[in-house]
Amino acid sequence: MGNARTRRRRPRRKSAAGEELRYFALGGLGEIGKNMHVLEYGEDLLVIDAGLKFPDEEMLGIDFVIPDITYLENNKHRIRGLILTHGHEDHIGALPFVLPKLGCPVYGTKLTLGMVEHKLEEALPAFDADLREVRAEDELSLGCFTVRFISVCHSIPDGVGLAVETPLGTVVHTGDFKLDPTPIDGRLTDYNAFTELGKKGVLLLLSDSTNVERAGFTPSERVVGKTLDNIFRLHKTRRIIMASFASNLHRVQQSIDTAIRFNRRIALLGRSMINNVELARKLGYITAPDEVFLPLQEVDSHPANRVAVLTTGSQGEPFSGLVLMSKGEHRFLNLGAKDLVVVNATPIPGNEKLVSSTINRLFACGCEVIYEQDKEVHVSGHAAREELKLVLSMVRPKYFVPVHGEFRHQVRHAQLAEEMGVLGKNVFVLHVGDVLRIAPDKAQVRDSVPSGSILVDGIALGEMEGSLLKERRELAEEGVLAVSLVVDRAFRVKAGPTVESQGCVHFRDARELYRQIEGAVLAATEAAAKKKERSLEDVAQGIRSRVRGVMKGYARSAPVVVPLVTVLEE
Repeated sequence: MGNARTRRRRPRRKSAAGEELRYFALGGLGEIGKNMHVLEYGEDLLVIDAGLKFPDEEMLGIDFVIPDITYLENNKHRIRGLILTHGHEDHIGALPFVLPKLGCPVYGTKLTLGMVEHKLEEALPAFDADLREVRAEDELSLGCFTVRFISVCHSIPDGVGLAVETPLGTVVHTGDFKLDPTPIDGRLTDYNAFTELGKKGVLLLLSDSTNVERAGFTPSERVVGKTLDNIFRLHKTRRIIMASFASNLHRVQQSIDTAIRFNRRIALLGRSMINNVELARKLGYITAPDEVFLPLQEVDSHPANRVAVLTTGSQGEPFSGLVLMSKGEHRFLNLGAKDLVVVNATPIPGNEKLVSSTINRLFACGCEVIYEQDKEVHVSGHAAREELKLVLSMVRPKYFVPVHGEFRHQVRHAQLAEEMGVLGKNVFVLHVGDVLRIAPDKAQVRDSVPSGSILVDGIALGEMEGSLLKERRELAEEGVLAVSLVVDRAFRVKAGPTVESQGCVHFRDARELYRQIEGAVLAATEAAAKKKERSLEDVAQGIRSRVRGVMKGYARSAPVVVPLVTVLEE
């Protein structure tokens, strides 16, 4: 892992006549996740983050979604670097898929690159990535860009915002942040850096919009520590299971510290929890003595009031530790009346039903469950409305683009920027792929770059979002009907047709329908045989059309029809 620390500042190159700064996002606008932003000037490209997005309920069988990087692939020789703001999956999760195609150096802080290294070792053990470590306050030159890293608080350590000097002015990207006055690791958001940038003049601000609808200030992470103290104090006889994001290392540290204070040993459950804690201890982001950790297989035989379990599954992920326990399917842990489960998170939009189902099953096991937001078992890692106002007042940008949020969040943040004095004509609510062109005297949204979503199913990259999901929805909603037959070279039927179905018709109860389908298949084959120019596709298309016509006479919709036609070579 290389080191990129430097304090040398290159003089800003003067912009050539007619040149402009281009900004666009390949993900992270109008959605939570899949963050990827690009700055372009002349022959230089700078990429910020490469994240994934978890699928919604309609993405059947899809593991996650990554950005379409067609534009970057076509211009990879111009990419001067890929900057990572922090180590969350929605900012680094796409790297195993995009980095081999781009082949550019990657810059990030120590913890972020540690997580990236581990991810690449698992997914691409033979790939030699060019990873270069930076710290907050470091500066480095990448083509015409000079990048300064700014310390920000978030729900994972080592997060940074960015100040990117370009030939036309400074672009500030806040990263994911909040203004926590009492962070667990003592690493404050750098107010001075943002204020100084504002005094010098900021051309464009890209700012986190996630919590723009929440009034006031996001509470400090230390609030959760006080809540955990009260929970352990009031439930001294129970075994305590805490479900949290594995990447929220501040929360994990507080959970470990609390368990130690109450003389409990700690068991780690869930692959990502074990891996992240091991990495964070190795790099010095979590401190805990070895003897405090309890092997998972010994938990059930240990006194309940001397054990605390840290597990994944706060979002109801189907194969996570908490979900397996709630179903009674975990090898080592069986839940019952002796257990208290604390869900240290609120559901990510789209996960509400999964979380609710998990909590219901936990209650059915006899557990006590603490999950309500008003119990202060979770605080957000994103800035609320008053914090966003403070950043706008410190940075005072000429142009503003709200990022990192659903479309309504972007609109609300844009309105907030206008309230804080940014001219309405200088505020842009963009969609993924939209190109904001900034010239010395104006900015406007003109044209777009190829963009969209690539679906990842297992280790395979899927097609663009449209056709693959359309086929899966049709199969899920209508079922499939397969028709097989054997024909000779003149398309005369020699065997069949044989009809099989899944999820649409029980043929034992539909003899008349079977007879009609058989007749439709034979008619389609005879029609194709009469054509002077015929092909297997003619037969297949005719079978699809006629069989669907028969099925629509029995139901409001027709199944997916799959013709399997074999030509007998005589």
